[in-house]
Amino acid sequence: MKPFITGLLVFAVGGLGVAQGPQTYTGTITDNLCAGDAHAGMRMGPTDAECTRLCVLSHGAQYVLLDGKNVYALSDQTRPDTFAGQRVRVVGTLDATTKTIHVDSISAVS
Repeated sequence: MKPFITGLLVFAVGGLGVAQGPQTYTGTITDNLCAGDAHAGMRMGPTDAECTRLCVLSHGAQYVLLDGKNVYALSDQTRPDTFAGQRVRVVGTLDATTKTIHVDSISAVS
C-alpha cells in the first residue's frame, strides 16, 4: 500500500510544476477601473475606447481583457492600446494565481 500512496504523491506534486501552454482568450479590451460597470460610472469620453484609454492615461488604470465573466490582467500594456474597446483574441499563457495572461499576441475579432 505504501508504494501506491508514494506514487500518488509524486504524481500529484509533479503535476503542480507543469505550466500550461499558450491558449486563446476572446473578449473586450477595457481597463481595470471600468471592467465591472462597462464605463457607465466613469464615462471619460464619448466611446468605451476613449474612456478606456483615458482611464489608463489619467487614472493609472491597467488594460485588461473582459470575457463577459472574467477579468484578466494583461502582461503587455502597450499592444492593448490599439484595441481599446474592441473585441479581440488574445493568445498567451494564463497565470491562474494572479489571473494574468502573459500575452503572445492580440488580434481583432471580426
